Amino acid sequence: MTDLDGLRVLVTGGATGIGGGISRALAAGGGRVAAQYHAGDGAAAALEREAGGAIITRAADLLSPAGPADVVAWAADALGGLDAVVNNTGGMVDRVPFAALDDAFIDRVFDLNVRQAVKVSQAALPHLEASDRASILFVSSISARTGGSPGSSMYSAAKAFLSTLTRSLAKELGPSGIRVNAISPGTIDTAFHQRHSTPEKLETARGGIPLARLGTPEDCAGPALALLSPTLGGYVTGQGLEINGGQLLA
Repeated sequence: MTDLDGLRVLVTGGATGIGGGISRALAAGGGRVAAQYHAGDGAAAALEREAGGAIITRAADLLSPAGPADVVAWAADALGGLDAVVNNTGGMVDRVPFAALDDAFIDRVFDLNVRQAVKVSQAALPHLEASDRASILFVSSISARTGGSPGSSMYSAAKAFLSTLTRSLAKELGPSGIRVNAISPGTIDTAFHQRHSTPEKLETARGGIPLARLGTPEDCAGPALALLSPTLGGYVTGQGLEINGGQLLA
């Protein structure tokens, strides 16, 4: 995959979990990565050391009014432009029953999973339009298809928003040479599930997966690279790639 050599990529939430896995894989494939993160200075520093200069990191709050534009400007300046954006930042915030939802919680989930991704992508457009191997990759979730588990209705709906946005932008930005795709992870063994799922819930999930194991960030990295690759994914746009060990079949 030599076409990843020098590929300039901004990865939001790119220091840990799925984002960290994608950042590492891009660097290993010859890419140059600017990884934004919100918390976890130690993990970010380790990522930079491991990558030997192929990854730079920055702590930034994408929910602040100027955050998305500032991060895009930092990444483009540091990398000399942008060829791709991986919108990985997101989270459930908390499990809240539907009857208990209020405006403040809905706003928090929407801002974290949707609004910042829209703003990051908008800010990146001029840089992507100047690239001959441009793409945007959203990180959705199996919950966009299944509706998630109790207490995750807003998170699941926000991820479904991203899946639909992927298809809309693929049609709108295609004439500018920008491909837009998504990956849709299943149950991935990261800090996300350590916060929001009990060991018993995870074991139940594992038991329903045909490959009989939970996923890893590395399981998500390969499909992400294939979609970002101008060779392997150059004629792929508007697609959501399911990465779940067959969980949707169960």
